[in-house]
Amino acid sequence: MQFLDQIPWNIVIIAALTLGLAPFFPEPHIWEKLKMLVAGTLSRPVDIFDLLMHGAPWLLLIAKGLREVLRGQGA
Repeated sequence: MQFLDQIPWNIVIIAALTLGLAPFFPEPHIWEKLKMLVAGTLSRPVDIFDLLMHGAPWLLLIAKGLREVLRGQGA
């Protein structure tokens, strides 16, 4: 998990806000894909790939945040 420690916070936050939310209008892609997932209409491979690509920066942000919190509690 050292690779998470080596990625600067500003890069992770910028990636989540730009790549994770693009395109911004009419609604962020990640939001559209999550709504499709909940509705059960996320079935095309391109949509699943899109969800993974737009969700990856957010998962990285969550993983890095959890690592910081858990590492702080152990010290």
